[in-house]
Amino acid sequence: MLSEAQRAEALDILKKTYPDAKPALHFSSPFELLVATMLSAQCTDKQVNKCTDVLFPKYNTPEAFAAMDFETLEPYIKSCGFYRMKGEHILEMSRILLEQYGGKVPETREELTKLPGVGRKTANVVLSNAFRVPAIAVDTHVFRVANRIGLTEAKNVEKTEQQLMAHIPEQDWGDAHHWLIYHGRQVCAAQRPKCPDCPLKEICEHAVH
Repeated sequence: MLSEAQRAEALDILKKTYPDAKPALHFSSPFELLVATMLSAQCTDKQVNKCTDVLFPKYNTPEAFAAMDFETLEPYIKSCGFYRMKGEHILEMSRILLEQYGGKVPETREELTKLPGVGRKTANVVLSNAFRVPAIAVDTHVFRVANRIGLTEAKNVEKTEQQLMAHIPEQDWGDAHHWLIYHGRQVCAAQRPKCPDCPLKEICEHAVH
């Protein structure tokens, strides 16, 4: 794992390299973000956006989804993978929001993760990007990049999240999530990382060894 000074340097480099890093999912409300994030499990953000760019202009509130049956929703989300399970969770989640939360998306991790189909990663995405609550969502890119470059040294996403929270200033949690995602997509790919072009190559453990 990188030293404290190296971690600080790595984060500073990532911040300067990706100053405009932001969520890739399209959304205009906490509810839209929650639906989009639920659809993004094992699916690319690009594909989810193709679906929601058609879906959200017609259906974008818990009321609209709760009144919908699965057959109506299915054509919009079928290309997202695992669409039946995701669709059923989204419809049930919408009904619960109306029944228990007055149609509002809850703003705590505990409440969010009680919703069907909402795990810790999804909850963290919503907390960070919809409500600006400090949180780090560990997806495949964050998990790979953080452990590869030496920011963390963990074998699962839970430990990775804990170590990132311990090593990154709380005010940077949300942004750091996006820095790592951008770096994973643009440079630190799973199969063929572009190490010679990497701004972290002088301190990255993967590049060094």
